[in-house]
Amino acid sequence: MEPDLKHEAEAVLHDLGLSATEAITLFYRQLALRKGLPFDVKIPNADTIEAMQQAQAGEALDEWADADALFASLR
Repeated sequence: MEPDLKHEAEAVLHDLGLSATEAITLFYRQLALRKGLPFDVKIPNADTIEAMQQAQAGEALDEWADADALFASLR
């Protein structure tokens, strides 16, 4: 496993109050219960890839003053 990925993931687990062992056990339990992965595994389309790249670069981001303004913009 990539050391940077392991460190980042374990930091998130720490914030959640889980050890790596507990997280792996939880993952395995969900695999067994669901008879498959407990999350969707999909290849994003071109539009999604572009949006993710823009978001990571801090481009094309919209801001609203509050939730009401956000929901009003969706109408």
